[in-house]
Amino acid sequence: MARLVHYSDIENVFDAPERAARLAGRIREVSGPDAAVVATGDTTAPGVLSLVATGRQVLDFYAATDTLLDTFGNHEFDYGPDPLRGLVDDATATFVSANVRDENGDPFGRDEGVVPWTVRRIDGATVGFVGVTDPATDSLNPMAADLTFDDPVAAARTAIAEMRADAAENGDGLDRVVVLSHLGAGDDDLARELDVDAVLGGHVHSPRNERVADTLLVRPGVNGETVVEVDLGGEEDAEGDSEGDAEGASVPTATLHEPDGAEPVAGLGAALEERMAAADLDEVVDRVDEPIERTGEVVHGGECRVGNFVADAFRWALDADVGLSNAGGLRQGDPWVGDVTKADLISLIPFEEPVALASVTGAELRDVLREMAAPDVDFGEDDWWHGHVSNARVVWDADAELVLGATVGGEPIDPEARYTVAVSEYLLHSDHEFPTLAQRHRIDETDIQYEVLADYAREHGIDPRIEGRIEIRNKEAIPGESR
Repeated sequence: MARLVHYSDIENVFDAPERAARLAGRIREVSGPDAAVVATGDTTAPGVLSLVATGRQVLDFYAATDTLLDTFGNHEFDYGPDPLRGLVDDATATFVSANVRDENGDPFGRDEGVVPWTVRRIDGATVGFVGVTDPATDSLNPMAADLTFDDPVAAARTAIAEMRADAAENGDGLDRVVVLSHLGAGDDDLARELDVDAVLGGHVHSPRNERVADTLLVRPGVNGETVVEVDLGGEEDAEGDSEGDAEGASVPTATLHEPDGAEPVAGLGAALEERMAAADLDEVVDRVDEPIERTGEVVHGGECRVGNFVADAFRWALDADVGLSNAGGLRQGDPWVGDVTKADLISLIPFEEPVALASVTGAELRDVLREMAAPDVDFGEDDWWHGHVSNARVVWDADAELVLGATVGGEPIDPEARYTVAVSEYLLHSDHEFPTLAQRHRIDETDIQYEVLADYAREHGIDPRIEGRIEIRNKEAIPGESR
């Protein structure tokens, strides 16, 4: 039976061209004449090279991996709808999207070849594909604010019905139905609500391989952490019997492969290096002796050095009372050690958005600090910590989901006083993270975020310490950094 080779959320992998070439090599090794390569969004952005090439570096990757299909993640819209339309038009991969609508309310990208569903023959099997994107994307990404996103379950159900009817009209049945999803936690809803064989997911940056409501759900993680191989016909055990469902029918299974050890695709690394060289981002802004980690476990594990560096830089740039960085805005990658270049700073925050100054009451500030734990937000993993602060301290009770204590400059927060908070512009736009903050709070702004980091590094260096800014009580320790 046919196989699928699935990747997603490769984001910053292009900032290390050799690593991108090795990832492509693993995809090619796992693939073959009985397989199709598919992706599920955040494949074009963000990243340093993505910013330089407005996402078009993925065209080199599509060609190197023979990617057949992709769908839209929230970061595909980082440079606005029109550049994305141009990329889609030039891509060798076909974009499948059932729930994204353009500025006029029409299905996005239809003139450029975007389809709500598609049917492909893979190793003799007829496989139908539907694509869906997180409906919160217009809140997650300011560049997508003029677009609308239909309910993904309803949109996928309609697309699947059309696809099945078309197959029946043409005298063909569908052997398998697969959803290409950039919903994250919403994949479980797809599995429970739809009659599909597999949901290939993304958006949440942790690998997954399990079954929900008899549907295979998989995610590859972030930055090329793994490549998923999906066997649409199930596996045979040692006695030659196929794995099956309660009725004995074979079911899809998945295996996750790491890219380490793969032979890099010849020419891809050089092509990406050439794109990067044109940006001239090799200026060294400081030198780091003690490695500064920026893995997902560190960034989302509470207070960390890289989070403190960013929050300090934001506060410094606008002389604010408090600096606040959302952990999700800090992109994962290799640790900083030795010379740190401007490219390294862009790799951490590769968004052309300014640092903004917000004015909030003390009561609102306490709400904002509570929202660092995101107890009310279905975003990422349950134990993720979502923020980093400067000139503030917060004590969080994870069991009671309460802020036990909060100070600014060592003093208790006065609920009636006003405080200035330096944040990424995104947090004033989004109602998904830190919903207390809004555009009405904006009073000023300064340079784009990575330029602020560069200016701060040139003047103050890069040597952040763990200082007890965030204390999480009544919770199992999350892997992170020690003092």
